[in-house]
Amino acid sequence: MENSEIILKTLRDNGALKSGEIAEKTGISKAEVDKVVKKLKSEEKIFSPKRCFYDVNK
Repeated sequence: MENSEIILKTLRDNGALKSGEIAEKTGISKAEVDKVVKKLKSEEKIFSPKRCFYDVNK
């Protein structure tokens, strides 16, 4: 499974999380999480409900 799929699943299961929390739950480095989150935001698959938090577009 790709990192983007893992991150999307984690957000679906847990709701809005900070990138550090995503890194803890997935075991992916925070730098990689930040890179993937930026890509997912540009693809409009996730959004930021408040500063530094990310959630899945429903």
